[in-house]
Amino acid sequence: MFLFEIFSNGQHIGWSDLELGDPPMGVAFGVFVPGPDYSSVQEQIRAFTRLDQRRFNFVVRIAGGEEVRAAGVSIADNSADCGPDEIELTVLGIEYPDYGEIFPEHVAAYRRQFDV
Repeated sequence: MFLFEIFSNGQHIGWSDLELGDPPMGVAFGVFVPGPDYSSVQEQIRAFTRLDQRRFNFVVRIAGGEEVRAAGVSIADNSADCGPDEIELTVLGIEYPDYGEIFPEHVAAYRRQFDV
């Protein structure tokens, strides 16, 4: 499993394991762990939770490596109401074969549901 770095307008703002996913939809999501620079955008991101976040130009990279090509990225920051661990990163529209190469454990878990 990879560690992923998250950037907003070129600034590193945090990490995620993207530990959960929906392979047929090309979606990966997980707990977002803020980095030191997240505080500079946190209030704006909170204000745009569940709204269009394209203004943040989020980019997700495999730690120390390549960008994850996706249709969109969003952060749901509910930490003000629910506690510091309640920030979730969602990456939408990751195409195959990239999804299967980056998240083989998500694909395996999805297939196991249909094993009888």
